[in-house]
Order: sequence, then structure tokens, then C-alpha cells
Amino acid sequence: MKKNDLKDLPDYFQKTVNLCDDADLLKVLEISIHELSLIDLEAWKTIGDNVYAPGKWTIKDILQHLIDCTRIFAFRALSFARNESQALPVFSEDDYAIEANAGLRSFEDLITELRAEYTSLLYMYKSFTPEMLNRTGMSFKGKYSVASIAFIVAGHQRWHFRTIGERYMPLLHQSVS
Repeated sequence: MKKNDLKDLPDYFQKTVNLCDDADLLKVLEISIHELSLIDLEAWKTIGDNVYAPGKWTIKDILQHLIDCTRIFAFRALSFARNESQALPVFSEDDYAIEANAGLRSFEDLITELRAEYTSLLYMYKSFTPEMLNRTGMSFKGKYSVASIAFIVAGHQRWHFRTIGERYMPLLHQSVS
């Protein structure tokens, strides 16, 4: 299934899903894993805990956010694939970020964990039948399919990596402490 085959996608997710290639969903997940190897880790370490505006997350916070969201969306994909009839609960990404203490972790650990989460997600998706991929469920932003979650996760990473490129990388040219 490709991005352009998706149905039942709430508007809220369009901005991230639109960042994905129109490739098979397994390929899109593989691309997300590959994109982790393209990170300019030394630049990210130099930026460290600096943010582009008050109240914004650090890059480590963003990585932990991607890990947390991938886990949550993996649960949603599994639940929808297994015909869960209950609407799944909302979560507060800001509360999760505060409680995660990402600043205490190394960039290497965060990236390794994120890669493991994406790899696990990829294997779970390989186990889904076409019927399972088309199943839908309800969550905080409406009804969406198991297939759409793969694109949501992949696009979410691209969204945040683009933000890092546009908003955090310019910090390298400022006085970074």
C-alpha cells in the first residue's frame, strides 16, 4: 500500500503524511530507518541543550518524543489490526517530554533506541495481512487505518528532522555554549 492509497486519514495527520514518499509502506519505514544514519551527530552534540526559542524542546527531547510516539502508534497499529473496538486514549506529548528526562541520555542511546523502535515497527508491519492494513480504529484525532500509521510515523520523523535542520542547525553559526 502506498501513501496515495490511504483513506480515512484525519486532517491533523496530513501535514506529516504528505512528507512521505509515495512508496510502499514497508519501503517508507525502511527509509525512516536509513535516515537515522544520515544524522549529523557531531553537529547535534555541538548544539546540545540549546533551543531556537524559549520553551522549545532540545534535540534530545525531540528524539525521545519520536521514540515515545513510535511506541504509542505501534500500539495503535497493533490494536487496530486486531480489531480493537475501543477508542484509544489521548496522551500529552508535553507531559511525556517533561517526564522522560531525555537530557540525561546520550544522543547515541536515543538514536539506537529510535532505530530499534522503527525496526520493530517494520517487522510488525511485515506480519500484517492486507486485510489488517485496511482496518481502522478510533483515537484522539479521529478514525484512521493501520496502514496510515506507518506513514504517520515516518512523516513525523521527517517533520521533526526538517525542524531540526531549519531551526536548530542555524544555532551552530551563533555562539553555542
